[in-house]
Amino acid sequence: MKWNAFTKLTIWHHLIECDMEKNGHKGSFYTQKFESISGKVKLENEHFDLFTLDPFLGDNPAPIPYDQRDYYKIMLFKGKAKVLYADKVIEAKQQVLSFSNPLIPCKWIDKEEIKGGVYCIFDKEFFHHFANFSEYSVFQPGGNHVFELSAEQLEKSVALFEQLLDELGSDYKHKYDVLRTTVFELMHLAMKIEPSSSTQSKEVNASQRISSMFLELLERQFPINDSHKSIALRTASDFARQLNVHVNHLNRALKQATEKTTSELIADRLLQESKILLRHSQHDISEIGYSLGFSEATHFSNFFKKHTEISPSQFRNV
Repeated sequence: MKWNAFTKLTIWHHLIECDMEKNGHKGSFYTQKFESISGKVKLENEHFDLFTLDPFLGDNPAPIPYDQRDYYKIMLFKGKAKVLYADKVIEAKQQVLSFSNPLIPCKWIDKEEIKGGVYCIFDKEFFHHFANFSEYSVFQPGGNHVFELSAEQLEKSVALFEQLLDELGSDYKHKYDVLRTTVFELMHLAMKIEPSSSTQSKEVNASQRISSMFLELLERQFPINDSHKSIALRTASDFARQLNVHVNHLNRALKQATEKTTSELIADRLLQESKILLRHSQHDISEIGYSLGFSEATHFSNFFKKHTEISPSQFRNV
């Protein structure tokens, strides 16, 4: 699909003027232009896609048409909101460029005042042999992920999203190289911006906040199914690294909030998922153990028997 100049003007109007109430049909043209994209339920060969925020805001938001735990996201929006990112609360005040890593918990709150926006998503395969994301602070656990934009920075960001939109609809055989380059321009634009200083510590108790982020990160790894075949985070150290806290600090916070250690909470969730897989899947026991992070079937069997006093095969046959 070709994206014409009027579509670009609509993006500009949508993000900079934010005069949707005046025309009485809140971005309807904009939404229609994205309809063929926003209706997708998964990315296919190219590992990249583009969406507007419109369908996912308001009183009756549409479900997100993809599995959020699998994709990196860059979002440009105008309005006020707060985001829980790892153990931080960051306030967005006016116009924002944000970056999300699928392995770092990110939850938007107080988002009623977001007026609209656009975002792209992509997975690791999109940059296969092209870049190492661990080198870029906007996707690192301890980096800055939410950037307030000046009018000039907003204009540059809009121009880059217009370029993504235009290229995604083109017939150019190397368009995905152009898309990758444009994504990098967005990343570098953000990294050159003075980091937001609006990190908030009020309203959310520190231990409760870390506990909430840990539990969300833990839960995001499940269920185990054909599209999500194994967990990525298995130990207390894995979770502490993603949350950008020391493992002892994570343990103290969880103990205070839940009265359990990090390892106990991980074991509880692994045990719950193992029972589900043993009862409701056809996978053999070694496959189930591997998907839950056990390198050997005997390790999984020992873990299961320790917590249930019966073996996985006995549980499956009950």
